[in-house]
Amino acid sequence: IMLPTDGSRLSGKAIKQGLALARSIGAKVTAINVVPEYQMTIDEGLVLPASMMIKKRFEQETTRRSKAILAAVQSAALAAGVACDAVTTSSGRPYEAIIKHAKKARCDLIVMASHGRKGLSGILLGSETAKVLTHSRIPVLAVR
Repeated sequence: IMLPTDGSRLSGKAIKQGLALARSIGAKVTAINVVPEYQMTIDEGLVLPASMMIKKRFEQETTRRSKAILAAVQSAALAAGVACDAVTTSSGRPYEAIIKHAKKARCDLIVMASHGRKGLSGILLGSETAKVLTHSRIPVLAVR
């Protein structure tokens, strides 16, 4: 079972449900945290001298945060008696990274949170869950 998480309270609910399901059927889980790729805009050839330091700091901070998020999932999995792998990856399209790693880990199910946004806010904000639902051939269980 793939358990994507961003460390939010809502993701925590999905993790809890995913771990309960995994425990009940004897499955193992793979937790994934997709960190954003570093984006630097360059205006007409202007490059800040400190841009490499900023990029390095960004990568250090996102890696540190991801490790903390995934450590919490691994701790919860251990307490539930469920085997858990953890993956950190960076992508500008988190839904693609989730699907790619679910295939790579040979997951039979993706369990993830959904904010349940509707109407204009759903269209404007978009939803990684909706994108995974739309593009994945692996079944997806959306938890609210």
